[in-house]
Amino acid sequence: MAKRISLREFQESLVRRLAEARAGDRRALLGLRVGEENWLVDLTDSGEILPVPPLSPVPLTRPWFSGVANVRGTLYGVVDFSAFHQGAPIVPAGHARLLLIGARHSINSAILVSRALGLRSPEDFEADHGEADPRPWVAQRLRDTQDRLWFKLDAARLLAHPGFLDAGTE
Repeated sequence: MAKRISLREFQESLVRRLAEARAGDRRALLGLRVGEENWLVDLTDSGEILPVPPLSPVPLTRPWFSGVANVRGTLYGVVDFSAFHQGAPIVPAGHARLLLIGARHSINSAILVSRALGLRSPEDFEADHGEADPRPWVAQRLRDTQDRLWFKLDAARLLAHPGFLDAGTE
């Protein structure tokens, strides 16, 4: 029988592992599933990842703006990262997670992802020499050992992009 742990123990373990990875000599990456795409985020750019709390809708916003989340007394604007890329909207339940992406950049922004795929090593990827991605926040296209395509997120570029910042409808 598998050992059962509480959600709190799991979160504490994940925070500890993330801190250890940040302190290590090699840069680690956080793998995310966003709709049909695989994404990688440098741990230095990633914030906390957590189950999706209740979201408060905001009127007169674009369909990809999921609302506002209260995380321990701080409000975060939540962007459905799949819908932002014209993909299917993510249901904020089940395996879906919220990545607090803007903390390092002093922006209270979070992206809604389909699921967290865990920590990845940069050595497990090599550059994809296919067509360049037109999205400016895609730092790099990579392939893993199973030849799956991954997109490496440039969080600073995403957070500064006018299309990401303009959540209001016209």
